[in-house]
Amino acid sequence: MVYWRNLMPKSLLIVGVLIFLVFVGLVLFKDQIPVKEVVTKPENQGGPGLTSPHPLSIESLRKGEFPGSEILIEQTLDPGSNYNRYIASYKSDGLKIYALLTIPFGDPSTGSGLEKPEGGWPVIIFNHGFIPPREYRTTERYVAYTDAFSRNGYVLFKPDYRGHGNSEGQVAGGYGSNAYTIDVLNALASIKKLRDPSIDSGRFVVDPNRIGMWGHSMGGYITLRNMVVNKDIKAGVIWAGVVASYPDLINTWRRRSPLPSTNLPGAIRGWRQSLIEQFGTPEKNPTFWNSISSNAYLKDISGPLQLHHGSADVSVPVEFSQKLEQQMKSVGKEVELFIYPGDDHNLAANLGVALNRSVDFFDKYLK
Repeated sequence: MVYWRNLMPKSLLIVGVLIFLVFVGLVLFKDQIPVKEVVTKPENQGGPGLTSPHPLSIESLRKGEFPGSEILIEQTLDPGSNYNRYIASYKSDGLKIYALLTIPFGDPSTGSGLEKPEGGWPVIIFNHGFIPPREYRTTERYVAYTDAFSRNGYVLFKPDYRGHGNSEGQVAGGYGSNAYTIDVLNALASIKKLRDPSIDSGRFVVDPNRIGMWGHSMGGYITLRNMVVNKDIKAGVIWAGVVASYPDLINTWRRRSPLPSTNLPGAIRGWRQSLIEQFGTPEKNPTFWNSISSNAYLKDISGPLQLHHGSADVSVPVEFSQKLEQQMKSVGKEVELFIYPGDDHNLAANLGVALNRSVDFFDKYLK
C-alpha cells in the first residue's frame, strides 16, 4: 500500500478521496436532500380556451350535459284563479329537486279566458333569490310574483335548488359553485318533457321554442349564466340581480345590510378568499376571473333582457344593473332598464308596475 501511494500523484489522490466521500454522502443522506417542487401557476388554470376549464367557468357549463328528467307530480295544491298548482320534482346531477309548477286551465269554458295554444303553452323558469335554505319552503314567498305570470297564460316552473326545502343534495352557495345554475339547466331540459298531469294520455304541455327566464337577486345571477350557456331561453327578466362580473363582485360588492344567520359552511360563505388564494386577484389573473364571469360572454346571450332595480337597494347595488345595461349595448344586444327611485331590494313600492312590465316583456317575445 505504501509503495502504491508513493506512485500516485497527490492531486489524483485528493480527487479520488473527494469522489468517494460524495458517493458515501449521497447514499447515507439521500432522504434529507430537498427536492424542488414543480408548481402549476394558477393563472394557467381554467382560462378561456383551455382543454380543462375550471368547474366554475362558463366553458365548463357549455361542455356539460344537462338532460333533466321526467317531471313527477308530488302533490296537487289548491288551484289559482285560472291555473292548476303542483309541487313537482325532477332530477339534477342525480339529485331529486323539488319545484313549484303551475299550468293554465286552458279551457275557455272554465271561465279562465285562456285557450291552450296549438303548439303548447309558453314557459317561464322562475329563479328565486337567496333565502336561508333551512327556512325555504316551495310554496312560500314570491306568491304574488308567480301568480302574475301563471294567470297570464304561462306554465311556470320554480326550482328549489339543491339543499333547499325537501330537495336532495348539499347547499352549495350561489357564487362559489355552479351547482344552482346546473339545477336550473336541468329544470330547463325537464320542462320541455312536461306532460299534462290531468290527462291520462299525458299530452305534452309546453312549447319548447317559447321559454323565458325570470330571476331575482341571486336568481338574476343564475338567469344570466343560463342565458349565455343555453340558446333555448328566448328572453330574460332580472330584478335586483347580482349581475356584475366577478372582478366587480370581488372589488365592489360588500353588503350594506347584514347577511342573516344561515348556518352555511365557512367555505361557502368565504368563496371570495378561497378563489383569490387559488388564482390570485382579478388584477393579477384577469384571464381566470373573466372565464367565470357571464359578463365576458354577453355577445353569446340567447335573447333580450329587461332589468329592474330599486335605487335604495341595500343588498345589491343598483350600479350592477346599470353596468350590465351598458355592457349589453356595447355588444349590440337588446336590453331595457327600469330604475325605481327610493325603492328596495324587492321593489315593494312598485311591485304591480314592475310585474306588469315583466309580463308585457315576456308577452312581446314569447307570445
